[in-house]
Amino acid sequence: MPEKFELLGAVVRNSERAASLQADYGIPIFESISALMQFARPDFVIVAVSWASNPEVVKEFVSMGIPVLCETPPAPDAPALRELWAAVGSSELVQVAEQYLYLPGHAARLTAIEQEAIGKPTSVEVSSTHGYHAVSMARGYLRAGFEPTTVHAHNFFAPLIDPLSREGWNDDLSAQERVTTIATIDFGAGKSAIYNFVENQWHNQLRRRRIVIRGSAGEIVDDTLIALTDGPTIVESEFRRYQLGHDLNLDGFDTEHISLNGRVVYMNPFVGLRLMDEEIAIGTMLVRMAHWIAGTDSAPYPLREACQDHLVSLAIDESALRGVPVTTERELWSL
Repeated sequence: MPEKFELLGAVVRNSERAASLQADYGIPIFESISALMQFARPDFVIVAVSWASNPEVVKEFVSMGIPVLCETPPAPDAPALRELWAAVGSSELVQVAEQYLYLPGHAARLTAIEQEAIGKPTSVEVSSTHGYHAVSMARGYLRAGFEPTTVHAHNFFAPLIDPLSREGWNDDLSAQERVTTIATIDFGAGKSAIYNFVENQWHNQLRRRRIVIRGSAGEIVDDTLIALTDGPTIVESEFRRYQLGHDLNLDGFDTEHISLNGRVVYMNPFVGLRLMDEEIAIGTMLVRMAHWIAGTDSAPYPLREACQDHLVSLAIDESALRGVPVTTERELWSL
């Protein structure tokens, strides 16, 4: 999207990675942040580094007054989250690249919820992605705040074939022991979630992704909705994706929109670029970041939300490890 973005350069510490970026994109490569800043002052920077390195890099850019869109989670553990918030929270310059609710399917469900299609949302079940990503989905659908949150989590072990991994198809198709983490999450104020994640569920297509969002007047299960309407009548509906490029549709392979009951609840902002859902979500995050800086849109995913999501995710890990309930406290980023 060159009409929207200009990539000014990259700060890269790894010499091999620097060479490949230079070859692939022909952009200026810098060995330090100061060298980049001497070359140009960007509207915002994207920080994609390790968990351990992220807080210090974010702090350095914020000290220069540069808005940051950083990797998620923003810090590795609770003490580091608190330290990062104390250092940069008041600057209001940091957003976090948590893109899941910008995926077309999730964005369509979120619009339906905001239109009160199922009444007041009360609970969410996520069996899709792990940790802070799943928590961000649950809190986002429920509009959960920063109240103390109680987590009961357990790990279960069972055999499972893993046909695919990040590297591609596996040669070994024998069943291996895999971990399933199941947790109940009480966000307070009558809002709750069930977290169910199987090891390598991102890639293992033998495990379907499931999302259930329950409300006072109905529920959403994956791509179906059942709800009470005027009458009173109970009706069932589907989220329908209008996909270009099937059969004799010659307009290119692309998602155009998602509808519910004949009304569009999601429109792909990048029709024509033939992006997969993950890329659409990333692009949406980048565009919203630019619009937020320009003052024409709300913040895409503020640091305080990312800190809370990871705090609850850490509580899931701790509860599963220790075998006891874990309750988070109200943190400084909630004030």
